[in-house]
Amino acid sequence: MTTMEQPAILTPSQAREVFRTGETPVTTSGWCRGYVQANLLAVPRDLAFEALLFAVRNPAACPILEITDPGDPYAREVAAADLRTDLPAYRIYQDGALVAEVPDVTEYWREDLVAFLIGCSFTFETALATAGVPLRHIEQGRNVPMYVTSRECRPAGRLAGPLVVSMRPVPADLVDVAVEVTARYPAMHGAPIHVGDPAELGIADLALPQFGDSVEFEIGDVPVFWACGVTPQAAVMASAPPFAITHAPGRMLITDRTEETLVT
Repeated sequence: MTTMEQPAILTPSQAREVFRTGETPVTTSGWCRGYVQANLLAVPRDLAFEALLFAVRNPAACPILEITDPGDPYAREVAAADLRTDLPAYRIYQDGALVAEVPDVTEYWREDLVAFLIGCSFTFETALATAGVPLRHIEQGRNVPMYVTSRECRPAGRLAGPLVVSMRPVPADLVDVAVEVTARYPAMHGAPIHVGDPAELGIADLALPQFGDSVEFEIGDVPVFWACGVTPQAAVMASAPPFAITHAPGRMLITDRTEETLVT
């Protein structure tokens, strides 16, 4: 049996070793059950303060878990991880344009880069499942769908852009449970920002996510939306800084911290 068939039981260090070999899953959702996952944004030092200010001004989308020193490619607080190699896939942006998606960014890493690790909603999925809330994207073997909304984030200097949300279909009678469970994880985006009509977020078609995969609804499901850590990537695309490195949406850093350490 391959690691792809039993990802939930791996330890974070085992998962990161898998990713260093170049094995790239569709998503890290469901990997290393019970451990915190994180988004990545790495920007040049001269943009780092604005990235920090953007995160502080938009905490639901950008809850910060760790910030590295300039040029340091290692996470040290949430994981013993090399940020150049230990995620499944990365995206390289130049002047706001996506120029590459790669499994290793060693050749792209710069001595002036400051890395931000941002909480991810995959972390609370174990708690949702334990509470009886189905996870349709995992059931269907897909990445969670993510959408660019019509809501603008609070800008910070040169960084501005729209809020991105993740969406999970939830049975109507379990929406209150999903809200209660996820509200206990503010460092992982917390409670949903919207339930129901996607048009209220400016989303025209749930079948056409800008990131991730579309998922099938079961009878009685309603769409539930959470702020998403891909929001900084939308800001990069909208603001067009000269250079940035991010995770590939849905393929996260798996940290060494357990989810219980971030529950309120």
